[in-house]
Amino acid sequence: MVYILLGNGFEAIEALAAANVLRRGAAEVKLVGIGGAVVASSHDIKVTADMAVEEVKLEPGDMVVLPGGMGGVASIEGSEAAMALARQAAKDPSVWLCAICAAPAMLARVGLIGEGVRAVCYPGMEGELTAAGAVPCMDQSVVADGMLITGRAPGSAYDFGLKLLEAVKGAETAERVRGDMHYNA
Repeated sequence: MVYILLGNGFEAIEALAAANVLRRGAAEVKLVGIGGAVVASSHDIKVTADMAVEEVKLEPGDMVVLPGGMGGVASIEGSEAAMALARQAAKDPSVWLCAICAAPAMLARVGLIGEGVRAVCYPGMEGELTAAGAVPCMDQSVVADGMLITGRAPGSAYDFGLKLLEAVKGAETAERVRGDMHYNA
């Protein structure tokens, strides 16, 4: 199962493009609300979550996705249940931890991305990665390092979604979905 965490102020394109790409590839996706069933994005797009963050129980092969948006990232960081999921995913070698935009910087700041890990985040926030000992790869749209996948910014949302799909359903499925969408980045 792919769990996409939505906190008030999340970046809609990062969350919803990933959900759309994953569902096109037949991945099971749940939109997970932090603080309520209806969550407002950074541009006041209201999304109804499939479940509450407190209901998530991670199993091997699951994926936790943290979209950016300063408010959304602050909501994640301020939620003990959301941070417990991020910590569990970071420690469990069978669970994917994925973050885009401001979320990778937050993960570095709280010690969940560290020494020698290759990652990307929103331009201008890479100091958080460097301070944690990570290796910023700011010339890349998406970076995969073990069970961690990071994305740069809203403009990287489709690349991020396709990399997530590749992780859970394989390269062939990701390429089929890329072709079906006529996405040629």
